[in-house]
Amino acid sequence: MFFLVLASIVGVTFIIERGMALRWSKVIPPRVENALDTSRTAKDLPRLAEICYNEPSALSRLILTANENLKFPKQDNADTVQTKARHEITKLERGLVVLEIVVGIGPLLGLVGTIQGLIRLFAELGKSGMTDNSALAAGIAVALNTTLMGLLVAIPSLVAWSYYTKKVEVLAVEMESLCERFLRIQYREPQKP
Repeated sequence: MFFLVLASIVGVTFIIERGMALRWSKVIPPRVENALDTSRTAKDLPRLAEICYNEPSALSRLILTANENLKFPKQDNADTVQTKARHEITKLERGLVVLEIVVGIGPLLGLVGTIQGLIRLFAELGKSGMTDNSALAAGIAVALNTTLMGLLVAIPSLVAWSYYTKKVEVLAVEMESLCERFLRIQYREPQKP
């Protein structure tokens, strides 16, 4: 039961921490997104860079990388941004593996506790005999409590893990779209009369 309580504390800690870290406004700040939408010319880039520096986020770091590499060809810049994006996605996924582990070990720890409780119960019954059915029922109930606790630890962690994994995917697609739009605008062909 001690390990289940520990797994529960770890799971809740990472659920809260990832919930705070994966807020949309923290990963893709509205101010950066608005500045990105209004940056159409080279004159707008210093203001965009300033906003990105003042609003640190995954998107800000990607835009700064793209902005710093505008002197290179578009494909080279896109490759650099893509590499940086993989690093940012890895940061966003930090902690999700812990939730995945809690999902896996919660029921297993519960099962171990149940088996251990049943072994103790049957050992006691072997010594004293089966004279009291209520003691047998109480012993089985105590043993099954660890299975229940294991499931109660695993289920919220599974829900959070699934939700956060999907949220990281959605955030990654949105950041990719914004960066691609920024590069397209900055490398657009000059208009012919």
